[in-house]
Amino acid sequence: MSASVSKNAPSGALGIKVGARAWHCTQRCASTSRTCAVLGGKNPHLQSFLVGGMATPVDPSSQAALNIHTIATLRKLIAGAREFVAKVYIPDLLAIASFYKDWAGHGAGVGNYLVYGEYPLTDGKNAPRYLPSGVIRNRDLTKIEPFAQDKITEQITHSWYRYADGDAAALHPSTGETNPTYTGPKPPYDRLDTSAKYSWLKSPRYDGQPMEVGPLARMLVAYASGHAQVKALVDGALGKLGVGPEALFSTLGRVAARGLETQLLVDKIGDWVEELAQNMDKGDLRIHDTDHWDPSSWPRDTAGAGFHEAPRGALGHWVRIRNGKIAGYQCVVPSTWNAGPRDSRGQAGPYEAALIGTPVADPEQPVEILRTVHSFDPCMACGVHVVDRKGRELARVQVR
Repeated sequence: MSASVSKNAPSGALGIKVGARAWHCTQRCASTSRTCAVLGGKNPHLQSFLVGGMATPVDPSSQAALNIHTIATLRKLIAGAREFVAKVYIPDLLAIASFYKDWAGHGAGVGNYLVYGEYPLTDGKNAPRYLPSGVIRNRDLTKIEPFAQDKITEQITHSWYRYADGDAAALHPSTGETNPTYTGPKPPYDRLDTSAKYSWLKSPRYDGQPMEVGPLARMLVAYASGHAQVKALVDGALGKLGVGPEALFSTLGRVAARGLETQLLVDKIGDWVEELAQNMDKGDLRIHDTDHWDPSSWPRDTAGAGFHEAPRGALGHWVRIRNGKIAGYQCVVPSTWNAGPRDSRGQAGPYEAALIGTPVADPEQPVEILRTVHSFDPCMACGVHVVDRKGRELARVQVR
């Protein structure tokens, strides 16, 4: 574990502080990985074998299932994770951020945020969620719009795909098309013509606008919705850094939001484990809703959609069934929302918009570019090429 700080930072003292915690960090970080393994095996592969995921069964009488002993293990692991987050992660995050407060003025991106909501607090289709859903536009925290899935579209003006109705079409995922049509230069190449098609990602839009998804979006929607725990965490962090809420709309805010969300969830997960223990004690061993589990009970022609807050943000799946078979399947994943190219109106996606105006002190070592892109936690190879306005490569950064 290491950290770099500005020239004015007490790098020696901070380096000792961070370095002395390296072993503690390794041990406590393992707590969350082990918790995942207890519940569902090696993440994410086992969970992908079945639609909806595959979890360890609940059976107090079986050593190969979740029982009273695994509940005790989970309690211990969660306590260790909570200690690490509270005593190491958040203090170090705020300590290092205090030397980078100028980054509260960079990397804002599109200023629009989308959250599907997650963690139902009760049973039922419209159950309230611990992390609420909603839409924020133009960084306006005074207004939270309800999420409406029919407002989602995908465009391909600058993507290597084709639509039957032409490149200017905007299709809802339920009727989406994925027809790869590569028109870029023959690899290997030095640069792409960004006035044409330049990405394998589509351009998701909500009501015609680009949206950022992920931890920052979730914390902003929860904060603006009056979520008590989120407000306490966010206001506490802002107070310690001596900055206002506007600092959230930035590279610094994006990194801070990921840490604060970790604190929020590590404090809450113990409650969910206790609910599981209480259900087991009552003999309630269900791990999923089987009301619609049998495909033979479905209409021969139907359609459906599912929405989930993945770690990187809003994840949606749409399926069409015709004559009892899948006729179409589309998904819009978090990194597509954040990394998608410009649309038919020339609107940049969150990555591109966040990089506009980013100061680069040394083009040979463009750490500022990495800092903003990494704040989104990209789900892609960590390779970045930096070119000047004439397309000449200035630096190539490859992280393995």
